[in-house]
Amino acid sequence: MDKQIGFIGFGKMAQAMAGGMLQSRLVKPDQISASMRTEKSKALAKQEFGIEANSNKEVARLADILFLAVAPYSYIEVIEEMKEDIKTDAIIVTIAAGITTGDVEKAFGKKMKVVRTMPNTPSLVGEGMTAVSLNTEVTEDEKKIVEGLLSSFGKVEFISESLMDAIPAISGSSPAYVYMMIEAMADGGVRQGLSRDQSYRLAAQAVLGAAQMVLKTGKHPGELKDQVTSPGGATIAAVSTLEQERFRGAILAAMDSCTKKVKELGNK
Repeated sequence: MDKQIGFIGFGKMAQAMAGGMLQSRLVKPDQISASMRTEKSKALAKQEFGIEANSNKEVARLADILFLAVAPYSYIEVIEEMKEDIKTDAIIVTIAAGITTGDVEKAFGKKMKVVRTMPNTPSLVGEGMTAVSLNTEVTEDEKKIVEGLLSSFGKVEFISESLMDAIPAISGSSPAYVYMMIEAMADGGVRQGLSRDQSYRLAAQAVLGAAQMVLKTGKHPGELKDQVTSPGGATIAAVSTLEQERFRGAILAAMDSCTKKVKELGNK
């Protein structure tokens, strides 16, 4: 790929993205520029990725594809700072909850090529899930280029922008729910006499394996659950308790709270 990639902000998510692009050899370090605030981040970018730190304006001048990897409340300020420096045909990629493609165009004050994404933290280990929507300015060829970059650190799913506010609850924030479940399962293992390290490994691998079963078999999760629950067995006893304790209801309620907060962020 002969494109220049820019990151405004170089936190964990931006690092995961850059790392995936470099490891897949889609781009070389000299094709990536990034702006960052702290000396620690600058040193890390140089040592781990071979990327030199630049100002927001310089990154904007260099980038063919510009990732805005800053908090939602910083978007307007950042765009205002560098909007006169951006290339006329640059593709802007957002990764913030609640920020629409229309918000970005409004901030620039003109038509722009905008890609709205919602990645998640498993991108750090190459197992990310990134939901993507595009505005009408992005061409099919440009869509394929962006998809290639995003696929370097996980899976990509294109959806209508009208559904993007639902994504944090199901894939953006949901790793936190899973981590809590793994932690609880490990606590249960420790209570039964297993070591802490063993409990974390057993619980995490069980979750990983179950997810792979859903993805690779294509079977309904309910069907896979039924395959584990033999009549009168221990698993159906556990499932019954989870139902009594409103396990599903708690997940659904958490997702509703997440989506509500995303919409609030977008309205600020």
